[in-house]
Amino acid sequence: MKKLLLILLFVAANLSFAQIKLQGVVTDSLKQPLELASVVAFNQSTNALESYGSTNEQGKFSLTLKKNITYKIQVSYIAMKTLEESIAVKEEDITKNFSLMPENTLDAIELVYEMPVTIKGDTVTYNADSFKNGSERKLEDVLKNLPGVEINEDGQVEVEGKVVNKLMVNGKDFFDGDTKLGTKNIPSKAVDKIQVLRNYSEVNQLRGVTNNQDNVALNIKLKEGKENFWFGDITVGAGISPDNELYVLQPKLFYYTPKYSINFIGDLNNTGEVALTRRDIRNFGGGFRSPSRSSGTSINLGDNSLNFLTNQNNAVEIESQLASANFSYAVNPSLDLSGFAIINSSEIASRETSFVRYTNEDLNIPDEATEQNNNERSNQALVKLSASYQPNFNNQLDYDILGRISNDKQRQNLFSSVIGTTNQIEEVTPYSINQNLNYYYTLDENNIFSLEAQHLLKNEDPFYNAILGNDPNGPDAFDNTADELGLQNLAQYNIGQNRRIESNQLDAKLDYFHILNPRSNINITLGTILSTQNFNSNIFQFLENGSTFNPTPTINDGLATNDTQYNFSDIYIGAHYRLKTGKFTITPGFSVHAYGNKNVQFGETFEDNFLRILPDFETRIQFKKSESLTLRYEIRNQFTDVTRLAQGLVLNNLNSIQFGAPDLQNALSHNVNLIYSSFNLFNYTNVFARAAYSSNIDQIRSLTSFDNVIRTSTFFNSNFADENASLSGRVQRTFGKIRASLRAGINYSKINQFIQEQQSVNEGFTQSYTPSIRTNFKVAPNVTLSYRYSVTDNNQGGRKTQFITTSPSIDVDAYIFKAITFRSNYSYTRQEVGGGQTQSFQTWDARLSYRKGRDAKWEYEINATNLLDISSQVRNSANNISVFTSETFIQPRFITFRAVYSL
Repeated sequence: MKKLLLILLFVAANLSFAQIKLQGVVTDSLKQPLELASVVAFNQSTNALESYGSTNEQGKFSLTLKKNITYKIQVSYIAMKTLEESIAVKEEDITKNFSLMPENTLDAIELVYEMPVTIKGDTVTYNADSFKNGSERKLEDVLKNLPGVEINEDGQVEVEGKVVNKLMVNGKDFFDGDTKLGTKNIPSKAVDKIQVLRNYSEVNQLRGVTNNQDNVALNIKLKEGKENFWFGDITVGAGISPDNELYVLQPKLFYYTPKYSINFIGDLNNTGEVALTRRDIRNFGGGFRSPSRSSGTSINLGDNSLNFLTNQNNAVEIESQLASANFSYAVNPSLDLSGFAIINSSEIASRETSFVRYTNEDLNIPDEATEQNNNERSNQALVKLSASYQPNFNNQLDYDILGRISNDKQRQNLFSSVIGTTNQIEEVTPYSINQNLNYYYTLDENNIFSLEAQHLLKNEDPFYNAILGNDPNGPDAFDNTADELGLQNLAQYNIGQNRRIESNQLDAKLDYFHILNPRSNINITLGTILSTQNFNSNIFQFLENGSTFNPTPTINDGLATNDTQYNFSDIYIGAHYRLKTGKFTITPGFSVHAYGNKNVQFGETFEDNFLRILPDFETRIQFKKSESLTLRYEIRNQFTDVTRLAQGLVLNNLNSIQFGAPDLQNALSHNVNLIYSSFNLFNYTNVFARAAYSSNIDQIRSLTSFDNVIRTSTFFNSNFADENASLSGRVQRTFGKIRASLRAGINYSKINQFIQEQQSVNEGFTQSYTPSIRTNFKVAPNVTLSYRYSVTDNNQGGRKTQFITTSPSIDVDAYIFKAITFRSNYSYTRQEVGGGQTQSFQTWDARLSYRKGRDAKWEYEINATNLLDISSQVRNSANNISVFTSETFIQPRFITFRAVYSL
């Protein structure tokens, strides 16, 4: 790896010596500098694009060119006559200034090459063809080549460090803006332009009165000829593995017209390729955003779906089936209809071994070795319908309804060196219906009204069953816990639990915006959150004769069931003032809340009503058009869900038992964020940095006691403040055909924990650095080298730990003879734990494909995963109470042969 890095650096150095700079200043006829003028150089003999750039605020530009070649230089600017000049490059750098004249349409020069990147206001437009080298297949392959754009580890698109929250194709939402489905499935050769919409607002009426700097959207413009025709591709494949026959079927079809669009994405395979993970489906919000998101109130309704033990990327066997469709239809110029349906099914088998050490040796908790084998099945379905009615600019009405249902099941065989073998079954069939209604009305040029209302209905019914062997005549590790639960002493403990959580929530607000002058406005908000949750649960034991027994615990006052109703209300009024002065945009504000909490259980009512004022402040400094600094401060009130209030015992699993506290109060958090971003087209440098600090007061924490490795927990409001501070950033710069970047992150956290009635402080300090360098040649093979280095230090009260992870990687992307594409991804991960112990694993995937030219209909491919045929991956980590090492077994070497037909 080190030798390869030295070779690449040597090649980069040679390239830099073989190039010269053309630099200068672009002005108008009055010698005033022009910012963001486009300067393009293309080889005069081949007409190929060689270099491009834009001027900075002083009108300066700089291009990197090859020696001893004659170039045609084209300089253009809005409302100016395009200038074209031929320049012969020799052996020395050249300084050349250009002066543009007002445009005269009679003698305008025709642009012979489109500018790769242009900026107009808040929109950055990339010409996709300028960033293609022939090996791209999907949209994400093009996005990775764009300056300032990255695909993160979760498959999300990031622009200037901000996650893109909406994806559109020809101005129409793609699966309600989901970026992952679009980037991994839209064919790259259908893409003409990629528009990055910064400060994006879905409502034009509110664009000038709200702060939208955190909102980034992508709009994909299709090539001419892709409208009114089906396009896409269909992949069919088969292969071999040590245990199973492999299959792949992936149809991806798209149809766009100015009036309507239809998209279909399907995926059936047993190769471990996952179009959407279970977490993706669970988090697929369909574009819903809480109206109270900026009110200062956070209420957690909880998530009682299955906590699957397996990451879908790390399993022994994976079968995935996905069918998804999306449509949009413009009924008339005022009414648009859209929607989508997603059906996802996965079946996973996994195996993992772990060794757990608990933090404080004085607690006398034994070390534990475990081995677990899981079988998981998940079936999920989502359907959404949307309507948007805008008869004129002054009125806009939007309505959305999203329904989701799933049927999930998990079977686990768990061996513990402490408590023996347990067989567990978990099942849940939750559903939810989410409705959203928005109305925006502009009374006149100075008065705007906005109504946002959202209603959620959710039902969850998790079932849990565990069977643990027992010696009725001898001591077992589970005996004390069994006595506390009130179980009968049988040859095996067969325990069951039913739970049902019903949630009903209305979140609504009415905003009034009054524009005082072109630089300032006031915003008055009246809003409410009304929430009701019902929680029922009971623990029972299956007896040897097949009947059931309802135990009476000897702890927790004998409460083993729950029948709890929890009502929450927040009625608030807020006021904000927004002022633009020079480079500053200042937005101070506050909100006054009248809170009401009431829960009823076991014939007793617990109620708490109070008032609270929550201030917030934001200021933004716009240094340049693409450089800004934002400071944000807010206080948030955090409320828990019903499961932490319910007094009866609840089994999270056989090793974890909890009961709630009905008199829990809210937690308060102070949050400060400082964000800097800069995108410089003059030298193609992209910088993003974020600093954040939060302090949590009266945080809800758990009081935990251990019997062997079995924990019993309840909750309380801690008087000790928890803190978190983080600093993250990324710097990216392009040097000719070389792009270098550095991503770094530092995080410090302090958490107060309470175990065996002892309070201790858990401090964690994590730092990670990832430098990378990649080439960006049009015809030569491209290489990406990166090196990830991270250090995690934990002080867990009674034990200090340190983990050091290093992971060099190399990606090769080659387009050979204009017909063959070769891609290879290799990484080596080494982890160092205390005492000089080290563990490591490698991953290597590759793909070789052939198609006769970029426009060929057929493509043939050999795809190989886990080429080194490693059997497992090792991970070391720590949490509040333990340190653990785990070994996860993965799929063996897979080789598949595929045929791809492009429409």
